[in-house]
Amino acid sequence: MSRDYNVDSIDRRQILKGTAAAGLIGLAGCSGDGGGSDGSDGSDGSDGSDGGDGMDGDDGSDGSDGSDGGSGTRLSWHAGGTGGTYFPLSNEFKTVVDANTDFTLNVQSTGASVENVGSLADGSADFALIQNDIASFAKNGTGIDAFQDNAIENLQGVATLYPETITLVTLAESDISAVGDLSGATINTGDLGSGTQVNAQQILESLGISDYNEQNAGFSQASEQLANGDIDAAFVVGGWPVGAIEELANTNDIEIVPIAGDNRAAVKEDASWFADDTIPGGTYSGVEEDVETVAVQAMIATNAEVPADTVETVTAAIFDNLDELTIKTDFITVDSAQDGMSIELHEGAAAYFDA
Repeated sequence: MSRDYNVDSIDRRQILKGTAAAGLIGLAGCSGDGGGSDGSDGSDGSDGSDGGDGMDGDDGSDGSDGSDGGSGTRLSWHAGGTGGTYFPLSNEFKTVVDANTDFTLNVQSTGASVENVGSLADGSADFALIQNDIASFAKNGTGIDAFQDNAIENLQGVATLYPETITLVTLAESDISAVGDLSGATINTGDLGSGTQVNAQQILESLGISDYNEQNAGFSQASEQLANGDIDAAFVVGGWPVGAIEELANTNDIEIVPIAGDNRAAVKEDASWFADDTIPGGTYSGVEEDVETVAVQAMIATNAEVPADTVETVTAAIFDNLDELTIKTDFITVDSAQDGMSIELHEGAAAYFDA
């Protein structure tokens, strides 16, 4: 294992508060270049929700901000890192919206959920993908220090999409086969301020694991860190299969560490937004058995200043053309689009879903 480090000597909540606050103020204000972040889903994927390597957003995107507050044809859509699910799915949304409306979506690679909330708050993003737990924290000014007594009142929901699975990945050659083995390990908990970091820290705290060395990077970089032996394990939050884990599994023998049994019950007791989830055997090369874990929910969010007809038009383009999508198609449906919706629905989305 990598060197021991007692993270108790650092106030992780203060780190998260500072970095996530930067997402609300600094990152949102400068995220128009599509770079500057080791993106994750959450997210972060990113996460995802939601995650990735913080590339410059050129894949399927012009990398520009493109935001006009919803008043013209160019709309800014903030996704996540290129190594997760948010970014490729957002580009599929771009394809159907561009083809079926007068709008053009400019999809950007970002640090995902927490950063994206900041971009929606200040209007530099018209739409974004975020985790439903992060949305609730932001809207209600609670949950994590970044939002404590700092409610993002203009944040509104459009639709929920699919479960964002918490995947705890390590190399098969490591000594880690259960969550309890993480004590003393070097763990990538996701990008600073990301939904992934929030979820990882929630899980570790629930399970009483505090003596670890925390590293922070997006999914693609975390995959490289594992392959190079720089970290012992990484949390990844995103809809399976996550591209960065697929690539790692194609070149290394990996193990997905379960969050199951009493551990899963403890995590869910402390954080009600987690739900049971299972990564099917065969999802990743060399991992043949089902792995039990937990998940949050990916969702599309917007802000109250985007006109109702804009939101309704974009929502209709996506959900009227679901047969054009190739990612998470088993989960994204009109009927399930309000399942797990954790914040107030935008009137344009409500008009489409008749909600």
